[in-house]
Amino acid sequence: MSDSVNSTKDLPETGITPGGTTGAFRDVLSKDHARRGKPPLHFADMTEDERIAKAKDLGLPKFRVKQLANHYYGHFDVAAEEFSDFPAAKRAEAAEAFFPTLITEVTRQVADEGTTIKTLWRLFDGSLIESVLMRYPTRTTLCISSQVGCGMGCPFCATGQLGLTRNMSAGEILEQVRVAAKAMHDGEVAGGLGRLSNIVFMGMGEPMGNYKSVLSAVRQISAMPPEGFGISARNITVSTVGVVPGIKKLTAEGIPVRLAVSLHAPSDELRDELVPMNKRFNTTQVLDAAHDYYLASKRRVSIEYALMRGINDQAEHAKLLAKRLNHYGDNWAHVNPIPLNPIEGSKWTASKPEDEQQFLDILHKAGITATLRDTRGQDIDGACGQLAAKEQD
Repeated sequence: MSDSVNSTKDLPETGITPGGTTGAFRDVLSKDHARRGKPPLHFADMTEDERIAKAKDLGLPKFRVKQLANHYYGHFDVAAEEFSDFPAAKRAEAAEAFFPTLITEVTRQVADEGTTIKTLWRLFDGSLIESVLMRYPTRTTLCISSQVGCGMGCPFCATGQLGLTRNMSAGEILEQVRVAAKAMHDGEVAGGLGRLSNIVFMGMGEPMGNYKSVLSAVRQISAMPPEGFGISARNITVSTVGVVPGIKKLTAEGIPVRLAVSLHAPSDELRDELVPMNKRFNTTQVLDAAHDYYLASKRRVSIEYALMRGINDQAEHAKLLAKRLNHYGDNWAHVNPIPLNPIEGSKWTASKPEDEQQFLDILHKAGITATLRDTRGQDIDGACGQLAAKEQD
């Protein structure tokens, strides 16, 4: 193999979609997007064979890997130095080899009487990401990040303004889940002891731009212990701005996760402005792929629609959106109009309450199921990317 091929192969995966390095759309890279090296290899990044080989290097028999898996997935525990069922002489080595620290809390913001917790994490290379834990009466949802920043460049989105720095490893993604699951299990969130029940890939990044790590994370979140955290795949939502090849790949996987499509506009003309990826995969291609996902999974697709005052929230937009969705004729989509969490100093602002209501009414009259998204964290930096941007400033 030539050196040039080698060097290309070794470059970090950025998330640029096939063909997206040239032409109508390419990832918007952050100014510090650079070759940063890979995160430390974590237990969650290893295959079973790799775990066994690593254990063998430490002089540990195969069954010790199962014990480590039980601690990690069953008890959300990485403090191998304290594993009483593990040989005392090997605990420190096991901790270093299998559970390197991947995410470190920088700061947190608490809202909604302690039931919403937004955490800013620092990764091994100094990168910053965010996750948000939201406890409701009947469920607890964690919103997680899958990339450092985002390359999709949507102008109304705080993360989109950061650009893409790099993809996250499966271990970095899963550590957000483990820490939240442990906090619920230990009763550290307002409301006492509980269980993390739902995961949404709606934090920083475009999940389809980091497909391999995201899919690995989905499999480990949904597998039962000691292979995973035991959160049902039906309670996992994977969001995308409309990376059609990623939607098609996910359709072929046959995993019953919910697909969410961030549409934000009913026409190509408007969506080209709001979601630059539309210049590569237009609304027809995106909706066709999303409907195919519904046909294959029998799970209704969530259509995410951030309402922006005077831009995409008028009656004409609601009517066109209803027409586009009803074109397929089988009640396949559930629309989530989202009151925009505005970025400070931005021209993109939240809709008037009466326009939000009119938008909903038009969809309902057209037979479209639609629910105005509950906006948690209004009194904190609720829009994803706001905390990271502040810290970088």
